[in-house]
Amino acid sequence: MDTILYTKIYKLVYSDFGKYNIMKNKKDDNEKMSKKSHRKKMMQDFKRRFFVSLALTIPILVFSPTIQSLFGASFQFPGITIISFVMSSIIFFYGGYPFLKGLLDELKDKQPGMMTLIAVAISVAYFYSTSVVFNIVAGRIFFWELATLIDVMLIGHWIEMKSVIGASRALEELVKIMPTVAHLKEDGEIVDVKVEKLEKGDKVLVKPGEKIPIDGIVIGGETSINQAMITGESEPVFKSKDDEVIGGSINGDGSITVEVKKTGKETYLNQVVEMVSEAQKSRSKTQDLANRAAFWLTSTSISVGILTFIIWIFLNPDIAYAIERTATVMVITCPHALGLAIPLVVARSTSIAATSGLLIRDRKSFEFARNIEAIVFDKTGTLTKGEFGVTDIITSETHTSKEILAIAASLETNSEHPIGNGIVKSAKDRDIEFKEIRDFEAIPGKGIKAEIKDTEYKIVSPGYLEENNIHFKESRVEKVKKQGKTIVYLLKNEKVIGAIALADIIREESKNAIDKLKAMGIKCMMLTGDNKYVAQWVAEELGLDEVIAEVLPDEKAEEIKKVKAQYKVAMVGDGVNDAPALASADVGIAIGAGTDVAIETADIILVKSDPRDAADIIELSKKTYSKMVQNLWWASGYNVVAIPLAAGVLAGFGIVLPPAIGALIMSLSTVIVAINARLLKKE
Repeated sequence: MDTILYTKIYKLVYSDFGKYNIMKNKKDDNEKMSKKSHRKKMMQDFKRRFFVSLALTIPILVFSPTIQSLFGASFQFPGITIISFVMSSIIFFYGGYPFLKGLLDELKDKQPGMMTLIAVAISVAYFYSTSVVFNIVAGRIFFWELATLIDVMLIGHWIEMKSVIGASRALEELVKIMPTVAHLKEDGEIVDVKVEKLEKGDKVLVKPGEKIPIDGIVIGGETSINQAMITGESEPVFKSKDDEVIGGSINGDGSITVEVKKTGKETYLNQVVEMVSEAQKSRSKTQDLANRAAFWLTSTSISVGILTFIIWIFLNPDIAYAIERTATVMVITCPHALGLAIPLVVARSTSIAATSGLLIRDRKSFEFARNIEAIVFDKTGTLTKGEFGVTDIITSETHTSKEILAIAASLETNSEHPIGNGIVKSAKDRDIEFKEIRDFEAIPGKGIKAEIKDTEYKIVSPGYLEENNIHFKESRVEKVKKQGKTIVYLLKNEKVIGAIALADIIREESKNAIDKLKAMGIKCMMLTGDNKYVAQWVAEELGLDEVIAEVLPDEKAEEIKKVKAQYKVAMVGDGVNDAPALASADVGIAIGAGTDVAIETADIILVKSDPRDAADIIELSKKTYSKMVQNLWWASGYNVVAIPLAAGVLAGFGIVLPPAIGALIMSLSTVIVAINARLLKKE
């Protein structure tokens, strides 16, 4: 059972994010500013009530005979009791107003909780003490206890509200990074316009050091872009023609021209804010446990409070003492911390994930990820780059691997074949210097040829060697053939001087991801439509536990169901071809979504094409659950000792808890819960 005050605070903090449109109109701007201002006013209200009450509490403490006796002092003067009554009344009605109003709200909603307990405790203390002052009943005055109790509750709520509002700052910072002005290229001129005025197809200039104004693609220039705030990538990302850029990321040293591709709610940042808002508002299974615990704690508090009063009246006719014990029990068992224990962790973990490029669509699936026993990766585009590249260079005695790649890449510079592109790209990645060629000519169906310094070279298929009875005896050739790789041969004057094996390049990050997952005790598998030889090679390189190869796209979902029958399973794929498989898994993780985060079949979306993020999201799930459990213990565990002490079980030994100390312990648990949630980190 969420407390009424917490619900109101939480709604105020998060309600606007679900509706937030970064390209908003002026009316929306004013509305958001009004809500933000109202949240701050609420926090300031608690702060103001605390300091006013504290100022009035000091003389009440000084005038109290109990406090005076503690310091060996004693002084009284006519009207001292009435002065204390007036100041206590101000504290009760002004400082206690949030709790008294909360009592009425909870009773109206038929959900008695924290506010009911606090309001009852301070009301009994105040009205009983007032009756004593005006000689309606005989007994002891509780003014100093009342004042200090309200002070502690006010400062507890003030600190708590700062923590709750602070939980949303990551999203607020995400929204604030959007620039407001863009340099629009129009009729050969540069015109500064408001970002919300941009339309699809517009072309904008982004100067060095400026923020990208909106999502689009680079149509001119090249640069490095800092996307750390948006995707969590620590290193700047190089961007050139046809590359996507995200609004809010920071341009490096180069000027680029960007064509607008997305506006308004379609933009990446808007989708992220919308998704995070929905994830934060979605229910947590652990929260259901906390709500049940809060309900039973409230019921226990009321029951134990009544029982404490009855027992102490029976044991000791001093009604003042019985009221003090009852008030302490009701205050110390307030389920306030329980109301915050889970939502604060939810807010924190979702914000951490969003700013790291890990987008949570379904909260329950994210929490379930901590239980994953097996993870199934798609191969192409997930564990591999989805592009041809050189994996092996087999040399002869006459040439080194660098020389062979340099000659082959030089010949292939004029080729448009995927094999040629793969060889050229691999050479560029290794900073190999290209040679000048002439007389380039294609050999239909067999390869290409050209001259370098009057020497003829050819790159040919295995079929060319067979037709021309050319032999290349090298054991490594047979090995790469068995791995299902594509092999081409480099000939110099019709003599083989080397061979190049190509395949879909394995991502450098994949090995690290698999190692991390296996260290967690998770079985790592691969599901692919590729042939079994290539699949086995990838599996051996990465140390996978199992491979399912030669599976058609429409068969992948059935294979996932088979794995699911044995393990709690997560599927990691590209979110398009693997949609049925993602939907069939316990947790579907779409990888490499880039700026397209609207993937309906995935529970979690990884913005970057980095399989290590799959391990990170599972690790974050485990840490999040651990924080939730810790918070539940902090929020309720102390009651095991505190309730008996508050009730006066050890009163015979001189050990009792005053109401203010009870309030301090309760408030401290709330603050600890808030701080503990903030300590959650990705790494």
